[in-house]
Amino acid sequence: MRFHVLTLFPEMIMDGLHTSILGRACEQGHISIDAVNIRDYTENKHKKVDDYPYGGGAGMLMQAQPVFDAYKAVEEKILARNKMASENFIPKMKARNQLQEKNSELEVANSENKNFTKPRVIYLTPQGSVFTQKMAEELAKEEDLVFLCGHYEGIDERVLEEIVTDYVSIGDYVLTGGELPAMVMIDAISRLVPNVLNNDVSAEFESFHDDLLEYPQYSRPEEWHDKKVPEVLLSGHHANIEKWRKEQSIIRTKERRPDLYEKWISKEENQKYLEKLNKQKAKKKSV
Repeated sequence: MRFHVLTLFPEMIMDGLHTSILGRACEQGHISIDAVNIRDYTENKHKKVDDYPYGGGAGMLMQAQPVFDAYKAVEEKILARNKMASENFIPKMKARNQLQEKNSELEVANSENKNFTKPRVIYLTPQGSVFTQKMAEELAKEEDLVFLCGHYEGIDERVLEEIVTDYVSIGDYVLTGGELPAMVMIDAISRLVPNVLNNDVSAEFESFHDDLLEYPQYSRPEEWHDKKVPEVLLSGHHANIEKWRKEQSIIRTKERRPDLYEKWISKEENQKYLEKLNKQKAKKKSV
């Protein structure tokens, strides 16, 4: 998967994302992160990318031209890469089966058209839809994602209308720029790309899986500050451990994120699960 970030501060993106798990994933070729300096595409000799907004108001506005040209450079790069991949694919298909050469070329042409679809462009803005784990899962299916990081009072509306496909916010607050939100999203999305995590199962059963928060976790020693690890986790009984973890996830979600709990409990199968669980507890107490 390839991430392209349109920004005025490329060093912030590269320094922040080329470390730890994501840095290793980049080295191993599972993902790639490219920060494109919007300032490199301005036609202003002083490298200026902002100007006063029409109609007045406080602050400056990022101009349309450098943003658009920076995006077009990324788009052309993606198209050139896909075209090269298609050209390399054609002779391989021919060599594999000369008798089906026409069908093979048609298949390649269709594949090429599919690959030339314009990438999704995500504009990081407080006015966008709030970023969620479900959104991360959807975006992780893309081959290329472009992130547009605004600054000052925002970006000229005309270029947003021209290139942006998704308006996304990471929360109901305002930051100085789009770089931190872009980094947050790239981190969350990358974890869902195959082979980025050493244990891909961990990405499936963490907080927000099935609208529940993650259960409590414990490590050695068995007792610390007079607090012991729950006995069920030491039992080796996997079915009981999974049952305990599910119960703890439900309790924790109800206490800490009642909004998520209400969403979880609204599903009929979850109501039945909770009823069954309560009956089992009541029966256990009566014995």
